[in-house]
Amino acid sequence: MSSFFTTPASQKKRKRDDDTSASFVKKKKSTAPGPKTSKSRKSQAARDESISGSGSEDDGPRRKVSDEEQLLSSESESEDETGAQRRLRLAEQYLENIKGETETIGFDAEDVDRDLIAERLKEDVAATKGRLYRHIASTLDFSTASKTSFRADTQTTTSIAVCPPYVYTVSKDITLIKWELPTPPQPPPPSKKKNKPSKKSPPLPRRRPTKLQYTRGNPRESRNPKYEHHTAPILTVAASADGKFVATGGADKRLIIWSATELKPLRIFNQHRDAVTGLAFRQGTNQLYSSSKDRTIKTWSLNELGYLETLFGHQDEVLDVAALALERCVSVGARDRTARLWKVVEESQLVFRGGGTSEKRRPEKPNHAKTNCDVTAPLKSYAEGSIDRVAMIDEETFVTGSDNGGISLWSMHKKKPVFTVPVAHGLDPPLKPEEASAEEVPNLKALGEPQPRWITALATVSYADLILSGSWDGWVRVWKISEDKKRIEEVGVLEQGTLEETNRQNAVREADGGQVERSTEMASRGVVNDIEVFEKGERGKDGLSVVVAMGKEHRFGRWKTHKGRNGAVIFDISPKMASEAATNGETHEDGNTNKEPSQA
Repeated sequence: MSSFFTTPASQKKRKRDDDTSASFVKKKKSTAPGPKTSKSRKSQAARDESISGSGSEDDGPRRKVSDEEQLLSSESESEDETGAQRRLRLAEQYLENIKGETETIGFDAEDVDRDLIAERLKEDVAATKGRLYRHIASTLDFSTASKTSFRADTQTTTSIAVCPPYVYTVSKDITLIKWELPTPPQPPPPSKKKNKPSKKSPPLPRRRPTKLQYTRGNPRESRNPKYEHHTAPILTVAASADGKFVATGGADKRLIIWSATELKPLRIFNQHRDAVTGLAFRQGTNQLYSSSKDRTIKTWSLNELGYLETLFGHQDEVLDVAALALERCVSVGARDRTARLWKVVEESQLVFRGGGTSEKRRPEKPNHAKTNCDVTAPLKSYAEGSIDRVAMIDEETFVTGSDNGGISLWSMHKKKPVFTVPVAHGLDPPLKPEEASAEEVPNLKALGEPQPRWITALATVSYADLILSGSWDGWVRVWKISEDKKRIEEVGVLEQGTLEETNRQNAVREADGGQVERSTEMASRGVVNDIEVFEKGERGKDGLSVVVAMGKEHRFGRWKTHKGRNGAVIFDISPKMASEAATNGETHEDGNTNKEPSQA
């Protein structure tokens, strides 16, 4: 009886099908020696063509193409085509795709020209390389910025973080508060009857943020290692872009990671040996950088809630840190007067040294032979003693703020500042005679000289030319970077208008070298401790929102108290086109605009 185990081995082999045997014979024949043909080269070109995706994809129904048609099409496309010609064809096809995208958005054929395509190509290249490619300072109307204040019963607000539609504030009384930003008003529902407006009036928009949750620590638990909260003033806060995590750092050397939805602590890190002064998330990730007064920067991965590594190099307290999309960060080291760009992957750092003077314009010495005027004393210059603030513009450019009131622009290709704005927020007036001395006739020399206001807050819009700065004068000043990226130009002041509208008030300060107050209201506003910016709409087409943390004291101490209120302020800045349309008249759906008739 025959079975599988008793049959001979020659009969165990399976028989191939006719198709497979035929293909095997063809393959065997093709390997035989003979004259070489261009079929292999043509098939390789066709394969490269399919991989590069240069073939056309129609939206219509697909039909089965025979092998002969594929061979003819591949021969016609790849025949006598060099590598340069193929690259040229792919580039032309890329331009055609861009034209198709712009046409689907709604541009006319006249708008889709070479300038638009060239601008799009430049933006794509700049975005991939992490360079500044958006010039938005000239498109925003700062003169019509609306202001909304909100506060809780807390002490000085030290820092603020934004993850739309939520805002997180921290204060010196160990309080973390979660706020919800107001939503934009919805348009009224259309009426069913023609030419008749809807009877339902839209509800009034809510302007002030709503307080959702808060949590407060207890300083009496400082000796309890199991206490899951801060026990000293909270100095900094940061929120992840995905809305999952909120990180806070305080003077108690603790870094606490919170659940953003419930404000419950997820993990407490005690690796820092001194107060945590700054936090920054890497854009698009949950990688966190923290700076501390222990002269180090530490990196953390919040996906695993774990510690990664420590960056050493600063010789003094690290007061601030900033980061963008690449795996690198920038920090400033207070009185070591350096800014350091850390390349985490390459394990290297670039050192940028400050310590210069913020000199005002010095007048030339007069010629006494021609004039009878007295010798004009040169304007005072102020040495840079500490670099306190930093903000990144793009992956190669950043700005810093110092205790001499200077705002410096830096490039990673130069070790010294590219440009410095001296005494950006003016000078403090000298002390009054009765404040400086208890004598009946005080010595005027004891009054001292006016001192510059520190830069206490600094913020930028990522990959754009807009800079915002704050100090204890209470104003948030707006600056922009020139097109050649070599200068910082003043734009205006929030809530006060643009530079052209405030030239009259600036004239006195310019004449006296910044020693005169811009306004009598400035002393009653408080200290700007932190600034956060976020864009509304896609690529900021609906404007910009600036959230400011205000307080009576500086976030690091109480050596000087200013008049004002503890809390926060939101500035809503609209684009110029929208603001001009709102001021000129109402725009209807048909495009007509009602304007009041002008008087002759």
